[in-house]
Amino acid sequence: MTYLTPGEPKKRLRLVIVIVVVMAMVFGIRLIDLQIIEAEAINAKSFANRAVSRVLPALRGQIIDSQGKVLAKSVYRYDINAAPSKVLPVTREVNGQTVTVSVEQLATEIAAIIEMTPQEVLAKITGTGEYSQIKKRVDAEQYRKVRALEIPWLYFDPIPTRIYPNGAVAGNILGFLGTDGNALEGLEMQYNKCLAGVDGKETFEKGEDGIKIPSSVVTTQRAVPGKDIQLTIDSDLQYFAQQALTSQLAYLNADWGSALVIEAKTGKILVAAEVPTVDPNDPGKAASQNRGSRIFRASFEPGSTLKTVTAATVIDTGAGTPLTHTVAPFSWTIPGVGYTVTDSHVHGYDKLTLTGVLRDSSNTGIMKIGQSVPYTVRYQYLQKFGLGSKTGVGYPGEESGLLNPVDQWDGIKRYVSMFGQGISVTPIQSAFLYQTIANKGVRLQPQLVDGCIDANGNETKNVVKPGVRAISEKTASETASMLEMNVIEGGVGRTGGVPGYRVGGKSGTAQITDPNTGRYGPLHAISFIGMAPIEDPQYVVAVTFFKSRTVSNALGATPVFKKLFQQVLRDRRVPPSTTKPTMIATTW
Repeated sequence: MTYLTPGEPKKRLRLVIVIVVVMAMVFGIRLIDLQIIEAEAINAKSFANRAVSRVLPALRGQIIDSQGKVLAKSVYRYDINAAPSKVLPVTREVNGQTVTVSVEQLATEIAAIIEMTPQEVLAKITGTGEYSQIKKRVDAEQYRKVRALEIPWLYFDPIPTRIYPNGAVAGNILGFLGTDGNALEGLEMQYNKCLAGVDGKETFEKGEDGIKIPSSVVTTQRAVPGKDIQLTIDSDLQYFAQQALTSQLAYLNADWGSALVIEAKTGKILVAAEVPTVDPNDPGKAASQNRGSRIFRASFEPGSTLKTVTAATVIDTGAGTPLTHTVAPFSWTIPGVGYTVTDSHVHGYDKLTLTGVLRDSSNTGIMKIGQSVPYTVRYQYLQKFGLGSKTGVGYPGEESGLLNPVDQWDGIKRYVSMFGQGISVTPIQSAFLYQTIANKGVRLQPQLVDGCIDANGNETKNVVKPGVRAISEKTASETASMLEMNVIEGGVGRTGGVPGYRVGGKSGTAQITDPNTGRYGPLHAISFIGMAPIEDPQYVVAVTFFKSRTVSNALGATPVFKKLFQQVLRDRRVPPSTTKPTMIATTW
C-alpha cells in the first residue's frame, strides 16, 4: 500500500486544487447551460406550470329601433367562485391596526351582498376541493361590492348576458340566444356576423397556494365588442300593435294574429307585430311554434284581398276600367269545367261595376270580369306583385308562399285564383301587394334593418334592390280610388275608416284547408289591408287573424286595423285629408 508521506504536502495540495477546479468547471458549464442555453425552455416550462389562460368574452352588439331605443343589449354578469381548500381567515387594516377576519364573518359579508344566507355561503366554501361556485350571474354592482372585500380565495368569471329591456316587444322578430350564447332565431341569427364580437384572451400566473398573482395578469388578445344593428321598427308603435292584437286575439279565439305597418314610399317596416309572441329573455316559456316569426314564415290563401290585384290587372292591361259592368249572380259555374263558385251571401243578379265588385267582394263578379285577361298574363302580374318569391329581406326561414307554375294551372285554378284560392302568401307578401298600389305601382323590397353600425358610429347600409314596376301609376291611382269606395260604402270596409282621413282598403276571408283531408274546413284566415291618406298614400296597414272562431269574416280584423292606423297617423303627424274622394259608381 502506498501512502502520501508528510513530506509531500505540495503534491497533495495540487491534487486537491485539480479536483476543485474540475468540479468548478463542471458546475460552471452546467450553470451556463441552465442560465443561458436552456434558460428560455426552462422558464417556459416553469411558466406553463404556473400559468393559466382564459377567454375574455366579447360583448355582443346592441339592437336598436328606428328612434335609437335599445331592444337588445349585452352586459356582463359574474359567476362568484371559491377554492375551498384555500379558504382561510383574512387580515385587514382597520383604523391603523391589523385585524383578522374569520371565515364565518367573511361568509356573512358575502351573503349580505349576493342575497344568500351566511349558512348557504359557508356550505359552498367548506371542503377540500379547488373549485366551488357560490353564485351564478350576479350583476355588476354586486360583483364590485364582493370584489371590494379583497378576499384572495374568491374567483370571478365574467359571463356576457343578453338582455331584452322591452321583454316581448318585437320578440318574434328579434330572436334570441341559446344558453351557450349562440344565436338561435330571428335577427340575432341573421345578423350574427355583425352583432358578434371577437373574444379576447388573458394569461396569469398562480402561486403555490393556487391563487392568482394579480401582478402577473397579461392580456394577450383584447376582446372586440360586436357592432350594432338599427331596425326600421318603431318600438312604441310595435308595443301598441301587440297590445291591440292581444286583446282581439282573445275575443276571436284565433290561433294567431299579425299586424304590419309599412312606409309606402320606402318599404320600411315600422311595425311587425305578432301574437302569441315570445319574450327573448326566457324563450323556453313560449311554445315552440310561437318562437319564430309567422309574418315571414306562415303561408295561407289570401282570399279576397287578392281581388284587388285582379282588378288592377284588368285595368292595367286595358281589359276594363273601374266602371266596367258585369252582372254578378250568387253562384256561377266555371265554363267547361262544371265547378260552381258562390258568393259569401245569397243575393240576386247584382248589376255591379268593377268597383262594386270590390265593394261587395263578389267572387262571381271578379271571375266574370277577370276572365277577359288571359290567365297566363294574370300569372305574370302575380309574379310582378311578388307572389311565389321571397321578399328579399333575408329573414331566416322566410317562406315564398305558393304560386304553382302556370303550366300546372287547371281549369279551376285559372278562375279561383282571381279571388285568392289555390295561391298562398305570407303576411309580409300580402302587405306588399298594397304597398305596390300605394307607391304608384312600384313594389319595393321590404326593409327591416337599416344597417350595421361600428363603434365610431359609421353605418354600413343594407343593400336594397331597386323597385319593380308592377302596374302603371294611373292604374295604381284608380285602384286606390276603388279601395276608397270600399271603405266609404262597403259593409265590412266602412268599419275600417279613420275619421278625418281618406282611407282605402280591402277585406279578406279565406277558407283554410284541412291538412288531413285536403278540403276546406270551417275556419278562416281573416284580413283587412289598406292605405292612407288616399290622395297621397304614406302608410299601409295589414292585419290578419288565423282561424278565428267567433267572427268568420274580416269584421274581426277591422277594429285592430282602424285602431292601429289612427295611432300611426297621429304619431307621424300626418295632416287630415282636405280633398274629397273621387266617387265611382258601384252599380249600373
